Amino acid sequence: MPRLLLSDEHWSKLREILLRKAIYNKRDRRITVEGMLYRMRTGCPWRDLPEAFGNWNEVYKRFNAWSATGKWLKVFKELVAQPDMEWVFIDDCYAKAHQHSAGAASGNDEAIGKSRAGNTSKIHLAVDAHGLPIEFEITGGQINDCTQAPALIAKLPEAETIAADKGYDSERVRQQVEQQGAKAVIPRKRNSVKGNADLDRGLYRNRHWVENAFARLKHYRAVASRFDKLKRNSKASWPWPVPFSGYLCETATDPRVCTKNCLRSVMLR
Repeated sequence: MPRLLLSDEHWSKLREILLRKAIYNKRDRRITVEGMLYRMRTGCPWRDLPEAFGNWNEVYKRFNAWSATGKWLKVFKELVAQPDMEWVFIDDCYAKAHQHSAGAASGNDEAIGKSRAGNTSKIHLAVDAHGLPIEFEITGGQINDCTQAPALIAKLPEAETIAADKGYDSERVRQQVEQQGAKAVIPRKRNSVKGNADLDRGLYRNRHWVENAFARLKHYRAVASRFDKLKRNSKASWPWPVPFSGYLCETATDPRVCTKNCLRSVMLR
């Protein structure tokens, strides 16, 4: 039997959300979800799913249907329904596109572009004050940080502070953040005339939290590399690791609380 990811506690909480999103609790639903998670974790072709998860084509068709109707993205939205928006950190990273991800018959923009690394997709991610994903977007790898930033920031109207690295050094980005009523913590480049005297360095030192989130999410090989031809299927793959990033944990030792306490202690040093 392949290694599974869903504990009874995880599945109990996830099942409630699935039911609210009209994903019905059929007899084999849990093992179907486990099959999808197995594929996300290992990056294997759908045809190579172990028989323990049932017919591979049935698992794939269910994943494809949820992707087409946006159901799993709706589950993601419910998981992040109450984020801590005191601090929001944004960044992006590349996902190398496997040769099998090319050649989609749809004729649409499937968010695969040419960059120095070859065929790549770029994931633009925002995490909350606990380092947990709250918003993301996928573009071609050639898309500049500042080009996609306005669309990502527009999804964060409740953020009090938005922190990003020098790749987002743009007055247009800063103005948008301020127009939304938030504070921009973005260092200016070395050749800037204005300099960084007003930069909140204490908070900026903790911007690595979004990079840590990328590191955790990329434990899943279907996230670290892109194998799907369609953008919507690739985008639907990204929320799958999120339930295991802290959103389904409600114990006294909740890692979200520990995370923010650590951030505060570092800022006070």
